[in-house]
Amino acid sequence: MRYYKPIEIARELQISTSALRHYESWGVVPVPARAANGYRLYTKLHLAYFRCLRAMSPGFGVGLTCDVLRHIQNANTDAAFWLVNKQQAILQQDKNAASQTLDLLQNLDLPTVTNKKTKSHMTIGEVAAFTGVTTSAIRHWEKEGLLTPARDPENGYRLFTQMHIRKILLIRTLRSTVYFLSSMKEILHAVENQSIEHAKKVTEDAVLSIYERNRHQFRGIHQLVELCKELELL
Repeated sequence: MRYYKPIEIARELQISTSALRHYESWGVVPVPARAANGYRLYTKLHLAYFRCLRAMSPGFGVGLTCDVLRHIQNANTDAAFWLVNKQQAILQQDKNAASQTLDLLQNLDLPTVTNKKTKSHMTIGEVAAFTGVTTSAIRHWEKEGLLTPARDPENGYRLFTQMHIRKILLIRTLRSTVYFLSSMKEILHAVENQSIEHAKKVTEDAVLSIYERNRHQFRGIHQLVELCKELELL
């Protein structure tokens, strides 16, 4: 059996030998044997683990990658694969939300978004019926600073404009996604200030990032499959 020195693996993966020791301390690679002088004796199996860890982390994050590799060490391939599958499904959801957001930003007239009619000012109940969003959700988004409706000076009721309705439709599209949570306020602020092109640019940038992450995920999945082959789990 061929043994690899830590420096050999580190050079191939373009990382430091201390990084290898960190990965080992996380319990995501098998504990290597030791030579008489105390040096670690890595095998091609360890190399496959390290490759998989490095390839999966950009697309799936370090935490989930570590969970996957711990399952692989326990020969629980199905559990590892379902974790990966769930992340792919979430990324697909983000992609769909991005596409819907771009569609909404292309359609500046609300009647083209839905068949329901709008008024220049609507109550929270009318907005809820129009958008299909609960009044409690609208109040929560207002509390979070995503919406700032005016108040009727006579009765104190919230007054929502078509701009608010557009923002609610965007929030409805984005609220269940992971990636867009960091971009949501910037997109909504751009819409409020009639900077539709800027909102489109933010969304288009998000789409490009989603595509890049998808490519990273498939590179990681490839190395995961190679690891499973090395372990004869597939």
